Amino acid sequence: MISINPESNIPNKPSRKKPIFPINEGLRKYLKNHGREVNLPVHYEDLLRFTYSVPLKDKSGKDAYWETVSYDMREWEFLRDGLVKVYAILKTEGDFSFVNQLDVARIDFCVFGNSQPFRIRIVNRYNDNYDHYYIKRGDANRVYGLELEHLLSPNRITFFSNYQTLIEEHIPGIPGDEFIKNYLYHPDTNQVRFAKEFVKFNERCFMRLLGDLRSYNFVVDITPDIENVQYRIRAIDFDQQCYEGRKNLYLPQFFKENYPFVEIVSKLLNKESIEQYQAEERTKVVFRLASSRYRIKELIDLMCQDNISTPDKIEHLKIELANHFHQIGFLKAKTMGQIVKIQLKQILLKKLKLVPKTKIHDGD
Repeated sequence: MISINPESNIPNKPSRKKPIFPINEGLRKYLKNHGREVNLPVHYEDLLRFTYSVPLKDKSGKDAYWETVSYDMREWEFLRDGLVKVYAILKTEGDFSFVNQLDVARIDFCVFGNSQPFRIRIVNRYNDNYDHYYIKRGDANRVYGLELEHLLSPNRITFFSNYQTLIEEHIPGIPGDEFIKNYLYHPDTNQVRFAKEFVKFNERCFMRLLGDLRSYNFVVDITPDIENVQYRIRAIDFDQQCYEGRKNLYLPQFFKENYPFVEIVSKLLNKESIEQYQAEERTKVVFRLASSRYRIKELIDLMCQDNISTPDKIEHLKIELANHFHQIGFLKAKTMGQIVKIQLKQILLKKLKLVPKTKIHDGD
């Protein structure tokens, strides 16, 4: 076993404020090549020019950790026109023929998130139906996280970048902490099926080193199915993609906020069932990797060269993973991207051998 310095200053909980790592030219070229980099009429900095804000309350009257912001009239006219066009870019690939029936109903700002996002509510003037999307600071960790989610998870993600601005679609679902309060113990909830999904979600996060998935950083999608329902857990926070230095921060099962989910898994699933569901998820990831292997290789190669964490966190994580897998290959890693590459290979190697032309070579 490799020893870890007991005096390490790497915290046992996620960093309260992760620094923003800029989107470099290599990553920007990747985004352009794959249709993610577009010209936008409004950028993040434009939204910072609000004049005042009012705290936003949720339906029960509690603080929602968002503030509704207001602008002077000249700024508002510029923003309203641009934000409706951004929505058209996000939803109809820039077809502006429908923008006359759309309007901006509200702009909310969250000061607590790493990316300090703005949430834009778009409303249809004809029927008052509304939708949301987000404008955030451009951050390399988040971009890598969004792309890996799009390529390796069962979920497709729509997002665009322009310079250091990110535009993201709203991911619908019940926030995990709300699911615990209002759904998890409801008689109609199929806890066995949910436990299975939590095991798979835990496996997906650890496989690609997506961190800080506490209950309020993911949502639960409930889909009616034959005689019952199916559940899918979807991450909504990608800021901590391969940034932290502790292994357990990439495993949702170790966050106290997720303890009710872990309790359900422990109560309803045996060891063999858990291993079966983990194997199922790995197999699915391998087939996704096989279908997008060139794009994933391009992305991982960029990650291997990028600076998206700190030297002490990189050093600590590679030692913890080397201990966990009894694999000294992690000690060769010099960047977080290289750790992700070794991690995927370590977990998926047996499954990769079953699918032609999906090997992740050390030299690739």
